[in-house]
Amino acid sequence: RICNPNNLNHLCNMGIKNKITAGYKYFVTITVLDWIDIFTRPIYRHIIIDSLEYCQKRKGLIIHAWCLMSNHIHLILDAKEGYNLSEILRDFKKYTSKEIIQTIQEYPESRRDWLLNKFEYGARYDKKITGFKFWQDGNDPKEIHTTKFLEQKLAYIHNNPVEAEIVDNPEEYRYSSARDYCGQKGLLHIEILE
Repeated sequence: RICNPNNLNHLCNMGIKNKITAGYKYFVTITVLDWIDIFTRPIYRHIIIDSLEYCQKRKGLIIHAWCLMSNHIHLILDAKEGYNLSEILRDFKKYTSKEIIQTIQEYPESRRDWLLNKFEYGARYDKKITGFKFWQDGNDPKEIHTTKFLEQKLAYIHNNPVEAEIVDNPEEYRYSSARDYCGQKGLLHIEILE
């Protein structure tokens, strides 16, 4: 259930599947390595929120919908003209990975050794990464090409915390754009799709 995506009367353009092309809106999922539940702690959630906000203000990211769960984040997004969405996502993942690893190392964390071991092990067999690997490869971009697909993904994103039995109603979940779609103010600036 989402509050008011009923006015979705436009179609987004069609492009190449699983390849991000400029000028299109995408549904993406970014997942922590091995689905490790790291975002159960506010300190790590706020690194994600602050980084998304930075990307909005400085890198041309446009967020239409989002939901941060314990081990992944779903987004519907695109980029302002002249900005490259693939590069924004790459930089976001690179920065948040380093920040979260550093936070694990520096702040009280009961799972510190276990987490660092898992993320270090994940980097051992990846030639592109030295030290620690926090995010799984890719972000599985799905181009939004019809109103029906958009409505399906909005409902899926906003109902994630309900399905996980964290809240009873989507707008009760703090780390999502469901509040914005219900006329309230959420944690990030959202360009609502109408």
